[in-house]
Amino acid sequence: MKALPIRIRLTLWYFAMFASAAALLCVVSLWMLQRSVDETEYHDLQERAEDVQSVLSHKAANQTLQELTSALTSIYEVKDDGKYLQVRDDQGNWIFRSKRMIAENPDLPAPDRLPKNGQVIEFHQSTRYVRVLAYPIAVRGRHYSVQTGIALNKSMVLLSSFRSKLLLLAPIVILLAAAGGHAMSRKALAPVAALAAEARRINDRNLGIRLPVPNAQDEISDLSLTLNQMLERIDKAFASVRSFTGNASHELRTPIALLRTEIEVALYRPRNGEEYRVTLRRLHEETVRMTSLVENLLTLARSDGGAEAMSLTPIGLESLLRRAGETWTGEAIKASLDFRVEIPSVDIFVLCDENSVQRLLSILLENGVKYTPSGGTVLLFANVEEERISISVRDTGIGIADEYRDRIFDRFFRGPAKAGHSISGSGLGLALAKWIADCHGTELRVESKPGNGSCFTFSLERTVSPRLTEDEEIGSNYAPFSSSTSRTSALH
Repeated sequence: MKALPIRIRLTLWYFAMFASAAALLCVVSLWMLQRSVDETEYHDLQERAEDVQSVLSHKAANQTLQELTSALTSIYEVKDDGKYLQVRDDQGNWIFRSKRMIAENPDLPAPDRLPKNGQVIEFHQSTRYVRVLAYPIAVRGRHYSVQTGIALNKSMVLLSSFRSKLLLLAPIVILLAAAGGHAMSRKALAPVAALAAEARRINDRNLGIRLPVPNAQDEISDLSLTLNQMLERIDKAFASVRSFTGNASHELRTPIALLRTEIEVALYRPRNGEEYRVTLRRLHEETVRMTSLVENLLTLARSDGGAEAMSLTPIGLESLLRRAGETWTGEAIKASLDFRVEIPSVDIFVLCDENSVQRLLSILLENGVKYTPSGGTVLLFANVEEERISISVRDTGIGIADEYRDRIFDRFFRGPAKAGHSISGSGLGLALAKWIADCHGTELRVESKPGNGSCFTFSLERTVSPRLTEDEEIGSNYAPFSSSTSRTSALH
């Protein structure tokens, strides 16, 4: 079943609330009126009984039963003969009885059998509904039972009239509840509608617009703040994509333009074989550079899309460091650098994606070789800890200025070249290295001072060899390791 729109649901809720409140008010009002009428009638009957008590108290104490009967008859025969009154003493003798009481003959208990507040009963006589109160009184030590009555017809007419008017008001109340519910739902959803209208104006060309935030600290202001935070993230993502696209286009345009220029120059006139070989060598260098750039761009694009997956497996630390050292030994020799790899003497395994970590080490070693002048040193080493292994690449190069240290991991960022150093690159290496470190649950840290070199460090989770048995695995977890047991493998 399709859910109703929020506005209709709010209208129904408000209508139910208002209608229920109105119905409750009507019921309570009718009950209060009934209770007020009952209390008024009770006090009226009580006052009549107390009038009899006042009359008897003014009579002499030594009057006989006949004298009391004559006295009450003379007072109430004309006044109350058409009403309801009867009086008897504690001996069961009747002092006075009106004709209507004689005709109905309701039971009148003895004074000692009546409660303090009297006893109320009702009966129907002809067209009248009568309520009577049997009330105990005491006069100079003698006790009497007084029973007075009152017709309920007027009260019933009053209550019936009030009930009829409430029923007549019911349709009006229902209509007002529906109208009020609709108005309240519109008013409640008006800020949401305003936010929706403002949000519809925002597109990829005006992501700088922000939704208005109401001054009231309520759900609408929270919604506005949340949407503005989302727009901020989207704006940054679009800016990053635009920057990435523009920088990627610029980086690809340069090698493509060089390739085109070299080819056009080579085709401009006939050349001998040596000249063609020189041209092809330059073309090959540019294609290698462009291939590396494209691979980095594709890797970063896949990482942004979540399509680049890594498989973490136990890898020997020695083979990991030795492979990276052998790869960059030749480049270090060409750059006249002292390149060393310090490998721990004990077999240690780390949990990582081998190809990704090799790429990370290659990026760090490439930067070390690139930014270290001739005669400097590049060192690849590891610090062994109980649960993690820290791997570092340290060089004695030009270092990183303080104002650029927080930006070196931004994509396409390249610091200004030092005097006498012409450094090429796309500015994607450290961004890619940081992403690889993040995928391994670690942080790529840098320590650097201008002119004193740099040191990049990340850590990997320590694990056991997949060939160990369970018992050997438990023992290896507690095997002592120390960086002082490592050996230095110098690669020249």
